[in-house]
Amino acid sequence: MSKVKPFFCVRPNKEVADQVAALPYDVYNRKEAKEVVSNAPLSFLRIDRAETNFDDNVDTYADEVYAKARELYEDMLKKGVYEKDDEESYYIYELTMNGRSQTGLVACASIDDYVNEVIKKHENTRADKEVDRIRHVDTMKAQTGPIFLAYRANEVINQEVAKAQEAAPLYDFISEDGIGHKVWKISETESVKNIQSAFEGISEIYIADGHHRAASAVKVGLKRREAHKDYNGTEEFNYFLSVLFPDEQLMIMDYNRVVKDLNGYTKEEFLNAVSKDFVVEEKAAAVSPSQKGTFGMYLEGTWYLLTAKEDICSKDPVDGLDVAILQNHLLEPVLGIKDPKTDKRIDFVGGIRGLKELEKRAQSDMKLAFSMYPTSIGELFAVADAGRLMPPKSTWFEPKLRSGIFIHEIED
Repeated sequence: MSKVKPFFCVRPNKEVADQVAALPYDVYNRKEAKEVVSNAPLSFLRIDRAETNFDDNVDTYADEVYAKARELYEDMLKKGVYEKDDEESYYIYELTMNGRSQTGLVACASIDDYVNEVIKKHENTRADKEVDRIRHVDTMKAQTGPIFLAYRANEVINQEVAKAQEAAPLYDFISEDGIGHKVWKISETESVKNIQSAFEGISEIYIADGHHRAASAVKVGLKRREAHKDYNGTEEFNYFLSVLFPDEQLMIMDYNRVVKDLNGYTKEEFLNAVSKDFVVEEKAAAVSPSQKGTFGMYLEGTWYLLTAKEDICSKDPVDGLDVAILQNHLLEPVLGIKDPKTDKRIDFVGGIRGLKELEKRAQSDMKLAFSMYPTSIGELFAVADAGRLMPPKSTWFEPKLRSGIFIHEIED
């Protein structure tokens, strides 16, 4: 049983929604973020990365940076850039990329469901990465970057979403990167009740993307509970902002690898070592794997198709993942990359960048590249259901949820 509730949303004025909506804070480094906000004064990134309002000698994590975020937010409320809805509602958020749409429900998920593992994780989080967002949410008294959640599709929720989409959208715009964004509101009492009841019958929800943001939001909520010993569970700090997608809507893209050297092997020695666990076939064109257990490899101007031999394939939810097969049977034993999280000889390239990017990297700062078959949403669910963790950089979700379209305020 999960608790997914409607909320009083703070959202941008319809006329400026397209100018406010911003990619997640962690997509940019400081220099890139500064360039974005210099060209887009209303971008929510100015609040999400408030250090962009200071000289570069001011520390990104200085107290005045977080205070500035709150000041900017209050100013936007005052000027009417943002307005607060006067009724608790759900929202529908549809994103369209390259003609393909996925539609999620914007709502607030329960921090108790997170703590009790009704909301399941597939990644560990790092405390140092959480601190920034904890301070941001705490000072802002608001959650501004929705967590990307997934659940097994439910017919009642599907019907309510479809019904709401028959009305004209609140927002309908295309962002600079060509992604279409549409938003609808669900506030009718019966529809709200139906959705809430349907989620109460769903026993597992999964974090697809945003593990650090989720952990940070939960820790702020738990901190508020410590400060309010008389809390009753209805306070807004007991919930965190989310967009929940049914599994049938989601597409995970490949998350590819590039490696700096051949670990001392000559090309011939390396190919011979790889052929121990993989069938190696030279190809005339770039290889985008078309099925599980196959990998593209680009080395010295040539593409190869690698097919995992049957004896290294596994039904284990983690060891059977393509990213694990490559790591356990090639990257570590052949190339000596024991920990891909910390080894500087490996880098990761999101599938959104295409195979040309892999070729470019392998011909410049790296030596070889691997194109991957995407991890499926079913595989992600299986890993989380088993209480296990995905290997690093297993999933790449596109399109990215925008920040600043939906804001969930919490109490002091």
